[in-house]
Amino acid sequence: MNSLIAWIIRAIPFGTIIMFGSMGEIVTEKSGNLNLGVPGIMYLGGFAGFASSYFYEKNAANPSGVVCVIIALTAAILASMFGGLIFSFLTITLRANQNVTGLALTTFGMGVANFFGVFILDGSSYSAAPLANATFTKKIPYLSKMGILGKTVFSYGFLVYAAIIIAIVLYFILNKTRVGLNLRAVGENPGTADAAGINVTKYKYLATCLGAGLSGIGGLYYVLDYNQGIWATTGQIEALGWLAVALVIFTTWKPLNAIWGAYLFGMLYWLYQFLPSILGIKVASYITDLVQMVPYVVTIVVLVVVSFRKKKENQPPESLGLSYFREER
Repeated sequence: MNSLIAWIIRAIPFGTIIMFGSMGEIVTEKSGNLNLGVPGIMYLGGFAGFASSYFYEKNAANPSGVVCVIIALTAAILASMFGGLIFSFLTITLRANQNVTGLALTTFGMGVANFFGVFILDGSSYSAAPLANATFTKKIPYLSKMGILGKTVFSYGFLVYAAIIIAIVLYFILNKTRVGLNLRAVGENPGTADAAGINVTKYKYLATCLGAGLSGIGGLYYVLDYNQGIWATTGQIEALGWLAVALVIFTTWKPLNAIWGAYLFGMLYWLYQFLPSILGIKVASYITDLVQMVPYVVTIVVLVVVSFRKKKENQPPESLGLSYFREER
């Protein structure tokens, strides 16, 4: 039982990181833009949020945890939206290839974060923002002490619950509002949407930038919560960014599916560590390596199954990855 609880406690924060990234990419792809720069955007969000809170803690006479959260969230969202704006300008205005631009944005985001991160590290292997970490990881009073339920459901920072709320709100916006209808129309057939009076360029810009902002919160959560408020120049955020992109396919572009899909990914990702203790057996190292492949294998299987089902609601937007030329309408 203890191993199972520890497995859940490890999986939910991990799933929250990729949930933010996947929700941001779902919003972006609903507009018809395929942004493969999610890993770089998460890097930008994570670094900007950490750097802002780090310098605030270091220079303020009496730093406040609430102010740390506000500063970190603002900086992370703005930096990530800036990355989304770069992608939007290149692919929407200049009509550059979306695949190449997204990959370039990943390299750009990682490079910028690691370059400026050197000044924060100042010769050390890592830097920390303890006050920001303590605030982001603060548990819900009383509820976190409710036995097993408190340990498995109410023992996380506020961003875990914010991710679930955002997923529900996104579902409502995309499926129950005119804005969501217009956005889906732009992603399916921008020419028809344009003829109906919908400003295609505006919707694509807004969806891509807002989606990037959401993805950036995932990077922020990784650094200031999941990684205990420590910044180090590692490639872990990049790996999580690609998992977030894979999760978009796994969830068939539905925000509500991102909730259970992200947690399932988290469970499968940490399966190799807890499987031996849960089953009470000793597992060979090569078996462990195979088990670590499970999240990616599951994504491939889901992609194959979806391609055979041919249901419209399970397919990507029809104009995904294609630049819109109004003259060809």
